Amino acid sequence: MMRLFFYIGFITIFGLSTVKSQELNCQVSIATPGMSDTERQIMQTLRTQINEFLNQTNWTGHQFETRERIEASIQITIEERLGGDEYRASIQVQSRRPVYQTAYSAPIFNHRDRDVEFRYRENEPLEFAENTFTSNLSSLLAYYAYLIIGFDFDTFSPMGGTPYFERAQQIVNLAQNAPQRGWKSFESQRNRYWLVENLLNTTYRQIRQSMYVYHRLGFDKMTDNMDLARAEVVNALERLQAAHRERPGSFLMQVVMTAKSDELVNLFEQAPSVEQTKVIGILSEIDPSNSAKYRRIADGSR
Repeated sequence: MMRLFFYIGFITIFGLSTVKSQELNCQVSIATPGMSDTERQIMQTLRTQINEFLNQTNWTGHQFETRERIEASIQITIEERLGGDEYRASIQVQSRRPVYQTAYSAPIFNHRDRDVEFRYRENEPLEFAENTFTSNLSSLLAYYAYLIIGFDFDTFSPMGGTPYFERAQQIVNLAQNAPQRGWKSFESQRNRYWLVENLLNTTYRQIRQSMYVYHRLGFDKMTDNMDLARAEVVNALERLQAAHRERPGSFLMQVVMTAKSDELVNLFEQAPSVEQTKVIGILSEIDPSNSAKYRRIADGSR
């Protein structure tokens, strides 16, 4: 696979360790505002179990080198104990990937899910099966594990994340009878159902294709030729613009721009003014809520 081939270059050049490991290197934290010391201890036990669940499960069937693991973080904020072993929470999921021949890691996925409810008893194992809805918590975590992997693979080969988005969609399908929110189409237009629907909907194909152009043809080439690489990023943005004009206001576009808006400002602050003007116009069209942020690009014109 392209992601694995990409890292062969790192191994050849830098002589990296050949120790095998799973796909994710996910840092897990749980915030417990207003909870008692006993409840916090229960949540710390849960944090340890989630960490093991995400980082010790083989999600793809492939073995990654230790340095290839996808860097991610998940922060769960417990907002309310509903009683007994039931909790209401939100979850912030982020991932990033290295840019070739640099020390920089580009943000890939940054999403906050507010529709999180789950049951947990201390030391109760987190169990997940591909073809069965076992619990809301394990299904939620597996769903985001597959999304993290899918988004990452899309940046290394065109549409490379499709098998993992399909697995996330399978989790959504199995959760249709779950009592908890977030899995069903009618509950919201911006929930777990619609995110994976957008990812697999051919209408939004250009959004996913743009992620390959943006990262492999753009950011990964910047140490070779900054001007040509930045032009490929503009090419990726034009693809996003075309997708936006075909179907404005998509959930997937919002998720992409949440991850990329600050990075784009930093990249184009040092671009020629003509390129800045073009980019500001595109970004303001596809992500109007951040128009003021994008206008800051021109402050760094040369």
